[in-house]
Amino acid sequence: MERRLRTPISKFLRSFGSLRPPNGRHYRPMVIPDHGQSSNSYYQPPKPNKMPAHHTPYVTPHILHKHYAQSHDNESFSNLIGRDLDYFSQAGFDMDRIQIKRNAPVALLYEDAIRNEGAIISSSGALINFSGKKTGRSPKDKRIVYEETSKDDIWWGSVNIKMDEHTFEINRERAIDYLNTRDNVYVFDGYAGWDPKYRIKVRVICARAYHALFMHNMLIRPTEEQLAEFGEPDFIIYNAGQFPANRFTKGMSSTTSVEINFKRMEMVILGTEYAGEMKKGVFSVMHYLQPVKFGQLSLHSSANVGKDEGDVTLFFGLSGTGKTTLSADPNRLLIGDDEHVWSDTGVFNIEGGCYAKCINLSAEKEPDIFNAIRYGGILENVVYNPISRVPDYDDVSITENTRCAYPIEFIPNAQIPCVVDRQPSNIIMLTCDAFGVLPPVSKLTPEQASYHFLAGYTSKTPGTEDGVLEPIPTFSTCYSAPFIVLHPGRYAEMLAERMAKHKVDCWLINTGWTGGKYGYGKRCALKYTRRIVDAVHSGELAKAEYENFGTFNLSIPTSLEGVPRELLNPSLAWPDKEAFQKELKKLGGMFQKAFALYEKDVDDKVRLAGPQLR
Repeated sequence: MERRLRTPISKFLRSFGSLRPPNGRHYRPMVIPDHGQSSNSYYQPPKPNKMPAHHTPYVTPHILHKHYAQSHDNESFSNLIGRDLDYFSQAGFDMDRIQIKRNAPVALLYEDAIRNEGAIISSSGALINFSGKKTGRSPKDKRIVYEETSKDDIWWGSVNIKMDEHTFEINRERAIDYLNTRDNVYVFDGYAGWDPKYRIKVRVICARAYHALFMHNMLIRPTEEQLAEFGEPDFIIYNAGQFPANRFTKGMSSTTSVEINFKRMEMVILGTEYAGEMKKGVFSVMHYLQPVKFGQLSLHSSANVGKDEGDVTLFFGLSGTGKTTLSADPNRLLIGDDEHVWSDTGVFNIEGGCYAKCINLSAEKEPDIFNAIRYGGILENVVYNPISRVPDYDDVSITENTRCAYPIEFIPNAQIPCVVDRQPSNIIMLTCDAFGVLPPVSKLTPEQASYHFLAGYTSKTPGTEDGVLEPIPTFSTCYSAPFIVLHPGRYAEMLAERMAKHKVDCWLINTGWTGGKYGYGKRCALKYTRRIVDAVHSGELAKAEYENFGTFNLSIPTSLEGVPRELLNPSLAWPDKEAFQKELKKLGGMFQKAFALYEKDVDDKVRLAGPQLR
């Protein structure tokens, strides 16, 4: 654990006139190692000791809150779960000691986070809080319990690492023991899935107000009537992330453990306070339950629907491909930005909120996201100015993975409720090809759609990581490898069946480089990509004339109004034709090597739908 020094607010106010931000402009926590202390207090620079003679002592609202609001909170939010006390007692919670706050209002969570965790309120009203040492997911510490009800369905390997049931019980008890030492324990009951036929009831139990507010935003918030009739949850998360796992316990590789037990329908988190683990834990459960229990297809995708025609489009894509940007369209309503289910009756969002990246965020680039960062939202690991409280989205000194979490209702163009009873008309698979050889748009056959869905290709570019000197291909199967639960072929088969049944068009859109690879060519302008997406939605591309693009055997349009002819066919955009062919075959070979993992599980038609090298 770690702690950060904090000057009391009274001292801060006394010396306000002389305050200077550390490092000239901005504030970030100064980490000092400690054992078991809070990791969310803050460093402020030293203040003068001299106090002005005319100073009037500042009386904080906390005095009133302690004698009035807090006593009401204690009584009100304990009574809400009165009929569930047996559940918490049987689970091992010390109900005589801890104070449980169930589905606490946003204002109360703000107060607790500020009072107990050192959170602050940004200039826009969003809460700024910090996740401590871990600022991203810990995929190497993710485990799934090997038990009889799910063992034959799970795709075991480096993504889904086995854990025995006994070790899970040890970690579960360790988490509950830790929660029993806290003065406040937060419970949030909500739903995953906007379609009542397929949704599940989720209960989150945690010790940080920040975590409770995060899941309040990310799950679907129940009405008072729904909460009163909530009953037993279908899935429970025990988040004791402030407390480490015992790395000497069998199967543990570090002090961090994120584990799911499908027989118990429970998740335990130890050793990481990164809130995104809970979000992706819920998605992993839905990624298992929807195909196995409900027979529906869960997808890592964004989705939107046309305002006039009501046509639905699904967008698949990894980080940096433009999935969030392109699904935010002024002429269409956003169903959701990250996790969906393609059901027998239509498409619905799994989540009740959005978890957007904040790096280099601006009102000009992403107005919807920028304006959604207001009261009720959370800014995670974002550096801010200590005087104005204005976030600095360009400062990555804490992490490049700065985030904001907010209810989807904060997006003015959102489809509420986030469900559409209509089958998709188009699927757009996004890639950012830094080799500069893939066309900006290709129309895929059903077999090609299955191939590229299983491949899940994009590329890291030089400069993103130390030692990256040329583009590095990234293949994330089903566009969701870190969260995959079943064998990828199972999702691909369901996708192919639905596409064939509903005659869905599939498009591969490259938002990466053209006219040369990274460092030589240039990235495809957003205005051209948006024009291509608009042509998909209008049906213009479906009626276009096509030519064959060799090696990858793709169908590419010969012309599209508003898009240069040489952009549509990469071979025309490259001045050095020999270099183009070299990079094309190089990428084709990478595809073949990556796809070898799935070849034995797919039809020959799908295998042959990939690049063919001569």
